[in-house]
Amino acid sequence: MDYRQALDYLLSFTDFERSGGFMPRPDVLPVRALLRHLGEPQRGRLTVHVAGSKGKGSTAAMIASVLRECGLTVGLYTSPHLHHICERIRLNGEPISEEAFARYAAALPAALDGVRRELPDRRLVTFDLLTAMAFLAFREAQADVQVLETGLGGRVDSTNAVDHKEVCVVTAISLEHQAILGDTLPQIAAEKAGIIVPGATVVLARQDASVIEVVRRACRDRGADLVEADRSCRFQRLCRGVDGQEVKLQTPNAQYDLWLPLLGLHQVENAVAAVLAVKALREHGVEASTEQVRSGLAKMQWPGRLEVLRREPLLLADGAHNAESARRLRETLTNDLGFSGATFVIGVSKDKDTAGMELELRPIARRLIATRSRHPRALEARSVAAAFSQDGVSASPVAPVSKAVEAALADAAPDELVCVVGSLFVAAEARAHVLGVDHEVIDG
Repeated sequence: MDYRQALDYLLSFTDFERSGGFMPRPDVLPVRALLRHLGEPQRGRLTVHVAGSKGKGSTAAMIASVLRECGLTVGLYTSPHLHHICERIRLNGEPISEEAFARYAAALPAALDGVRRELPDRRLVTFDLLTAMAFLAFREAQADVQVLETGLGGRVDSTNAVDHKEVCVVTAISLEHQAILGDTLPQIAAEKAGIIVPGATVVLARQDASVIEVVRRACRDRGADLVEADRSCRFQRLCRGVDGQEVKLQTPNAQYDLWLPLLGLHQVENAVAAVLAVKALREHGVEASTEQVRSGLAKMQWPGRLEVLRREPLLLADGAHNAESARRLRETLTNDLGFSGATFVIGVSKDKDTAGMELELRPIARRLIATRSRHPRALEARSVAAAFSQDGVSASPVAPVSKAVEAALADAAPDELVCVVGSLFVAAEARAHVLGVDHEVIDG
């Protein structure tokens, strides 16, 4: 099986990321069965599991970056990818190779036959298989620690097939995927808190009060230790600009002078959770010095999240795709970067809260260009334009993303701001066009 065959094989299963649908399931029993037939590759290393609505990928990447500075072999599993599916499975910061991807995929068919005999009425999906491949990669590399980002929710997410975890992290929770996770913050929080297991240390990032109570109750019920970032830490942002931000952080046991090459208050909150997660591994033999924490965060790379693609005019790409993330984006642009207006290039998926995003971005929208990524779930540019044309601000449909970006840049003065937003897939296509990055297109 070569790489192309491996990819075709994986995509022959149901892929909810591309279809936008979701098949409810009561548990992760099929994933557990698959891992058992593969020889339990999820075992044998320290595990940090990260769930949340926003910031879980950034936080997971921060944790992995700091742990690498500690001299550990670190596996990182995140989703979705920006340009190439191999980005989802990383070893010491580097995506696995296409050859390795194909090798891990080739191990699946025999194991799947065993699962089908054992559970004939249950089905596995593409994300389940990718998760199993990540564990195969981490086992082969003899990783010391694996950092896992949930795909959707937590309780029945594929990544929750790991029985024993040293640290669980719950990042910011907001309304998302309500048809699947629930209509209220407590309902969504309960699904996210499903990753908590007995004996784990749970790090809780800054949250709404209703979310905090749900996580506290889950920790009490399951015998897990809870560390609340808001209660245990204080931080001060000393300076911030397009290159990043300087932060002074006080934890219960140390003070850190940090440089974070990511923009926004929300990324500072993610960094606080990441530091607490790394520190929670101390009782498991991981000693992270103040310098290793500082260096790991300073080296952090996480493209597509308020990433600077060009300076004059300033061109940013951000994967904000709901009302809460759009609010955070607006606050960063105005409070941290000093812009009172911007040209937005917007493309969204069909299931996103366009009304909520429009409401948050409208106050600083000087011009809106609606576009469509090549992702199968992307909403047509004309439909995006209709959704974002409100109160005298009209959105012009321009597709593909590359043409929309060029149209925005052509009309922007050198001191103005252009921001590509609405979907990580749109941000990926924008950076591929501007930076000349190879971008793998998977047909729908």
